[in-house]
Amino acid sequence: MDADVLALVRRSVPRLSAAEARVAETILGDPTLVVDLAINDLAQLCHTSLSTVARFAQSLGFSGYRELRVAVARTVTLAQAQQARFGLDTTAIDPDDEPAAIAAKLAAQEIDAIEKTALGLDAASLDRVALALVAARHVDLFGQAASSLTAQDLQQKLARIGCSVAHSADPHLALTTASLRTPEDVVIAFSHSGETHEVVRAVEVARDAGALSVAVTSAPDSTLALAADLVLLTYAQESPFRMAAMSSRIAQLALVDILFVRVVQHRGEPVVIPLQLTHDAAASRRRR
Repeated sequence: MDADVLALVRRSVPRLSAAEARVAETILGDPTLVVDLAINDLAQLCHTSLSTVARFAQSLGFSGYRELRVAVARTVTLAQAQQARFGLDTTAIDPDDEPAAIAAKLAAQEIDAIEKTALGLDAASLDRVALALVAARHVDLFGQAASSLTAQDLQQKLARIGCSVAHSADPHLALTTASLRTPEDVVIAFSHSGETHEVVRAVEVARDAGALSVAVTSAPDSTLALAADLVLLTYAQESPFRMAAMSSRIAQLALVDILFVRVVQHRGEPVVIPLQLTHDAAASRRRR
């Protein structure tokens, strides 16, 4: 089940009926209400029927309203604890916030993204990706804009343990390399929204060429997720006030670190030599 039920509710809205959408919007508008409301109270508040509320809960993967209510309560409690840790009433950034408030709110949001990504991790899928990377002849990493930075981070990590790995922010070059992949290769694509056209297209081309395709995204129903063989989910909600990707990038980097450690574990002792060689090669460039 989704580590953040509110994110799950938010993603469900486009595919809901009008009555079910009212239930979703009520939950998103004030999640604390749902913690205290019985199913008949929520139905009355949303001007709908008990069966609609129950059907909405089941559409999210819950057995019924009671299980949904418990999940919402858990998410609300975690959010309140996160805010209390930093002495905040809200993590929403205001244009008039002072530097100390901005720092506290960003820290709370980014810690939240890391925690939810870790809690929602599909361990079986992560292990399949890690084993595939160990066995791969070559690895291509796709990502645009902020997701390109995450791809570069994984490229640097895999290169340090002797993997044949490449990343290009040029979408034309990405398509070119994708078309040359084989069943012995792996491609990993990063996109918070899962709808970055250049990234989706590169994955489709590589998959059609036979490579194992992996999507790293926060949108499980996105075009990218549906195009990939395996999906690793991140959990992050970007504020409209923050036009640059922040929490989403932090969540991606956390997932990359977890994946890399698992690859190192599966590779075992042989990674020690390339790690030492790459460390020694760079040591001469450091100030004494």
